[in-house]
Amino acid sequence: MNKIQLNVGSLADMGQRFTSAWHRAERGEPVDESHITFLDAQTLLDTLSPRRLALLRHVHRQPARNVRELAQALGRDYKNVHGDVAVLEAAGLLLRKGRQLSAPWSEVQATVSLGSGT
Repeated sequence: MNKIQLNVGSLADMGQRFTSAWHRAERGEPVDESHITFLDAQTLLDTLSPRRLALLRHVHRQPARNVRELAQALGRDYKNVHGDVAVLEAAGLLLRKGRQLSAPWSEVQATVSLGSGT
């Protein structure tokens, strides 16, 4: 996985992407994609605040053994980094194996549909 697509849309939009991937896989077509759907643009923007984006970039370049090490490397307060890690992990943008944190994505793309009312 090196690219993740962030989408703003409805649950129906998410279901359509899943169904499309399912049908392509049934036809034997390769399906190698990762999507995260946010129900509104504000949640996407809040999740990817400038500090959280900087955290993702840092972890992408240098996986951290734990949150404390990450906070020290970033020169930030442990409690704030812990909160940011929790949000990014819950969104699926930051991965944890044991205590180690990684961000395997080399690219994060965001798509906001203007027709969905968000």
